[in-house]
Amino acid sequence: MKLTRFNQLDPVFPSGFNGILNKFINESFNDVSRRFSPAVDISEDEKAFEIEVALPGMKKNDFNVDLTDGRLTISGERKFEEKKEGKNYHSMETQFGSFSRSFYVPDNILVEKVEAFYEDGVLKVTLPKAEQKVTKAKIEVK
Repeated sequence: MKLTRFNQLDPVFPSGFNGILNKFINESFNDVSRRFSPAVDISEDEKAFEIEVALPGMKKNDFNVDLTDGRLTISGERKFEEKKEGKNYHSMETQFGSFSRSFYVPDNILVEKVEAFYEDGVLKVTLPKAEQKVTKAKIEVK
């Protein structure tokens, strides 16, 4: 079985308005800045906030996690390694380049207990909450 392109026309001259618009946007904006924004999931339970960032194919040394003045910043760079070895890519959707995502965290975070783990292409940052002291008093009505 042989894979062939759906559009057999020369890629320099895309067919249809949609193809022309996509080519213009990709060449004008994406290729110049070489930036991407990884997907992020944020959750919360009674004990902590949890931020999960999808960073497949990266190593722990490729990104930084910084918490300064209530702002958590996750940044880094995924470098493009051109491996030809007889391969002809027909599609390449993996994003490469530098990225930076910032999040403002609440004041009730225990900064000294924040942890970050990277496993299976997902960076997981756990932000434990400080225990809330519930003060209860019965007030007599006069």
